[in-house]
Amino acid sequence: MTELLALSLLGGLLALDGTTLGQFMVSRPLVAGLLAGWTVGAPVEGFLTGAILEVYLLVSFPVGGSRFPEGAPATVVASALAASSEHPGGMALGIAVGLVWGQIGAYSATLLRSLNERLVPDPAGGELTAATVARAHFTGVLLDFLRGALVTATGLLFGGAVLYLAPLWPLEEADTRGLLLVGGAVSLGVLMRSFGGVRRRGLLFATGLGLGAAWSVFL
Repeated sequence: MTELLALSLLGGLLALDGTTLGQFMVSRPLVAGLLAGWTVGAPVEGFLTGAILEVYLLVSFPVGGSRFPEGAPATVVASALAASSEHPGGMALGIAVGLVWGQIGAYSATLLRSLNERLVPDPAGGELTAATVARAHFTGVLLDFLRGALVTATGLLFGGAVLYLAPLWPLEEADTRGLLLVGGAVSLGVLMRSFGGVRRRGLLFATGLGLGAAWSVFL
């Protein structure tokens, strides 16, 4: 129960960094995974899970009014679940739940933005003071923190039930990580389209192929 509370509070704080407050990049999966793993006493597993999710989510650009997966609460959920299971399937299922909860977090953020529109003081409705504006701003920040904490807590509870299926996972640890990295490579392939023409992408592809071959030799 103590870990659930600590992780939920961490998810709420990291959710604030995404847009509402700070934007110091600690909400990126790479950092969020390390912090979540450290919270449950497994920083290495948390960092590895965050690194894999970072690769998956690199293709999502927070531009314009587009909806993109919320990485911070999702990574807290995935890292905590991966660290709490001794089976290789724990990481796979944890990341799967994390990816789903990233979409749920994005949907909840959209709903909160709609609510925030109603919190903005109306200048035509009366005297607009600094205290009124500050109160509306503080309320929006508090609501986003509570939203992130709630998304994290529900993801942990749901994921905890899913982890009962971890012993049924058919792959060993090395094969599981390889499968997850293949999925990440697909995301990186999509990202390569943002790096210019065919020649530059060809160079990146060759570099990735060489690194993958070296990984398979020294694994």
